[in-house]
Amino acid sequence: MSNGVKKIVRQWILACATALLTCSVAAQPEEFSFGVIAQPFKAAEDESVLRETIAETDADNLAFVVANGIKSASEPCTDAMYKRRKEILDSSKNGLIVSLAGSDWSECKNAHGRSAAVERLNRLRELFFTDAFSSGTNRFPLVRQSATAKFRNYAENMRWEVSSIMFATINLPANNNHYRPEAGRNSEFEDRLIANRNWLQRIFMFAARKKLAGIVLFCDGKPLAKPVSSQFFEFSTKRDGFAETRQHIGALAAKFAGKVLVVHGTAVDHISAENGIVWRDNLGDLEVTSGWVKLSVHPSSRMLFSIGNDSPQTNHIH
Repeated sequence: MSNGVKKIVRQWILACATALLTCSVAAQPEEFSFGVIAQPFKAAEDESVLRETIAETDADNLAFVVANGIKSASEPCTDAMYKRRKEILDSSKNGLIVSLAGSDWSECKNAHGRSAAVERLNRLRELFFTDAFSSGTNRFPLVRQSATAKFRNYAENMRWEVSSIMFATINLPANNNHYRPEAGRNSEFEDRLIANRNWLQRIFMFAARKKLAGIVLFCDGKPLAKPVSSQFFEFSTKRDGFAETRQHIGALAAKFAGKVLVVHGTAVDHISAENGIVWRDNLGDLEVTSGWVKLSVHPSSRMLFSIGNDSPQTNHIH
């Protein structure tokens, strides 16, 4: 082999090695951060709080932002209220996701004082969840459960991926998952229970198939906690609306190789404390009660998630 040929071969080997190294580096999941806005509303004038919060998140380097709910239970469930809040949320520079809260729909009443929950939920779906993208200026694509014909009504359940993490919203209102003890048949609750079970199965299936490092679920209620009661006898009479979902998440997480983090708002009828991420094995729980929280993802860390720019926490319970 001549010196010229040897030189060409060496250059070719070097080029191949460089290309492989470049691909390997590019394939490494990068660290990133995202924001979660808590339920800030107590009155109509609190819209200034929401505007300020969005401005703060816009100023940070975030992959996206999730807003837990659009209104408080004391505010009217009118189209005018929904549209006004949508306009504010749409103004976000970051891509923004609305994760529905119980105060947005499940506690709504009509002019006669009867529940208007189902009608208001359907209206929210028409206003907020109509296309395949997030809100905000930097819109990003979403996969909705409504893409499946059998669950075409559940457009509020969405999923998306960033780096090695699967993110998803799931409609779990804090008021006992909208289980109505006075009702003969809880048709809305029971139908949504089936839809949510299917949604969770698909989330974990796709995350496992892609060998993702983690799953983050956003919801209103606190599905991982068992309810507490101020009166002992209530344990035997009040049905736990999160029981099936809690069992299902636990079973799916136990089979998943990565981390699973559930991010939710202030729990109703549960012990409530904002103590950062609390882990039980690979299943984490984070309650966001006020303002907004920045969460960072560290793909190279065993703990994977941390609050703010801090190093991953190791707050475990057994």
